[in-house]
Order: sequence, then C-alpha cells, then structure tokens
Amino acid sequence: MKSKFQLWRHADGVMPNSIAFLYVFGMQVLGIYLLTSTDLISWLIGVLALAHSLVIAAYLIHEIAHQCLFQDRKINVLVGEVLSWICGAAYAPITRIQRMHMRHHGDRADVTLYDPRPDFKRVPNILRKLIYILEWCYIPAVELVMHFHVMFRPFFNKRYKQERPRVILMGLSRVALFTWIYIQNPWGVVGFAIAYLIFLMALFIADAYAHTYEFFVVTDVNEKVARNGRNHAYDLQHTWSNLISERWPLLNLLNLNFGYHTAHHAKPAEPWYRLPELHQELFSPDSPQVLPMKEVWRSFRINRLKRIEAEEGGDVGTGVGRADEFLGVHGVSFLSIV
Repeated sequence: MKSKFQLWRHADGVMPNSIAFLYVFGMQVLGIYLLTSTDLISWLIGVLALAHSLVIAAYLIHEIAHQCLFQDRKINVLVGEVLSWICGAAYAPITRIQRMHMRHHGDRADVTLYDPRPDFKRVPNILRKLIYILEWCYIPAVELVMHFHVMFRPFFNKRYKQERPRVILMGLSRVALFTWIYIQNPWGVVGFAIAYLIFLMALFIADAYAHTYEFFVVTDVNEKVARNGRNHAYDLQHTWSNLISERWPLLNLLNLNFGYHTAHHAKPAEPWYRLPELHQELFSPDSPQVLPMKEVWRSFRINRLKRIEAEEGGDVGTGVGRADEFLGVHGVSFLSIV
C-alpha cells in the first residue's frame, strides 16, 4: 500500500526548507569546528558562521510556531525543540514559545511574561549602570536578562516548577558543549559567546522595530488582555517591513525573509519563501509600511540607551530619519517573551 505520509506541509517547500535546514546544521558544525582553530581568520569565520546559523535556526522556529514547515504537529514540536536547543532557548518548551507568538498575532499586541524595566529600578545602582554601559557598547544586556529570567524562573516561581528538570538538563548539556569546545581551544568559548551576542542583537533589532503595538505583561500564557479595537486596520498601521535591501531582495534571506513583516501579518500562515511575492502583491515600493533596515539601524544606534527604561516605544514619522523617534521595544523577541 502506498504511504500517505507527507513530511512537509507545502509541496513547494521541499527544496527551500531542506536548504535552510542543511544550512543551519552545516554552519553549526563548520562554525564550531572553526572556533577550535588557532588561526585568527578561521576563528572569525567560525564566529560569523555560527552566529548566522543561529539566526536562521530562530526563524525556522518562527515558521514552526505558525505550523508552516511540517505536516505533522508532533514533528513540528520535535524539530522545534531541537532548534530551540541550538538557539539556547530550550529552557522553555517550544509549545509555550508557539502559544505566546500566536497571542502576538491574535491579540495584535506585544505580550510577554516578564518586563525587566521595573527590576532595573530596584537593582543596585552599579548593576543598573553596568546594563547601560553594555548596551552603549552594543552588547544586548537587556536581552540577556530576559533569557536568564526564563532560565531561573522555574526555581523561584512555583507555577513553572515542573520545568526544573528541563532547565537542569538543558543547562548540563550546554555546559558539556562548552567544556568540549574549551578543551579544543579556550578561545573557542569566547567565539561562541560573541556569536551568541550577535545572534541576540540580530533578533532584537528585527523584533523591536517590527511593530508599534501596545505592550502587555501577563502572568500566564492564557491571561486575556484588553483588545481595545485592535483590528486588521490597526495591525496594518502598526506593523512595519524592515527590509535589509529593497534593491537586492536576495539579501533579505539573511533573516529568512522576516523583514517582509507586514506581508507576514497579512497572511501569517504563508511560508517564508513566498513572502517576497506576497509583499509585492500587497505593497508598493513607496508604501509607508516599508521601513528599510538603514533607517532601523540609525534609530537603534541613536536610541540604544533611551529605550532601556522607556515606557513607550515611540512612533514612526515621515521623511528622512522618520524612525528617529521610534525607540524600539525591549522584551518582545519571540524567544525571550516566554
């Protein structure tokens, strides 16, 4: 009898998805191998290869959250857990990552389980100053705080105590990996850390400037928030396409077409490789919802200290430098809101 098993959800996704997965695992192996090298050029290539493989792995998790990759939901979860481990995010179950991201679409809001800003006002001043210094140096300190909170939450919040074995196992497996890299070359661990910081920064920039949504902190993944008339028109008005390049669209593959974010929100179930075509159908090149990465980078640079404790993320204006007052929002990355 002929098997009816179908791995991929979409027939046209066999080639692009296979290439994406081969790239992630291939660059992971190559990157870690090169990090063990004593040759500086090889080591630097290893840092970049590892960092970019993490970025693509994270956006494959985003695809999994939308059930865009595999036909079978169990396979989606299994592969999502593997990718989450690669990204250092498996301290939280992939199902919670998926649920929180679906809330982002359903509520048309930035919903998170933890907002670090109130804590910054309570910590010793020296720690607060350290966060500002690190962010000034383009080190994603706030994102690191978010990730550490996910790691340690099960040990101080009884609601998540069932996740303690997961956190311990995840932690031990990472320590084993870092120990092996250290034995091969102590500088390899430094390279891994740099690659991870680049990865966190890339995700932060892409997420922080994708929306000017309302921001909500919830205590549970199912806690409801006020809708306040946030309809499709609101979604369109408050969602931005941060394209790496309009002139050379292939460059947008550097973050798996995540920059076509307005098109993604128009059709959330559309897989990543179809988004450029959908974007062309829905938006003209001069659409106000297209906020090029060069504008985003300028805002990110000039506002990197203002946004740390800002109560509002600002908004997009018009003309040259129209994103200058768009501060961006910490704590909205789909791997850290959980």
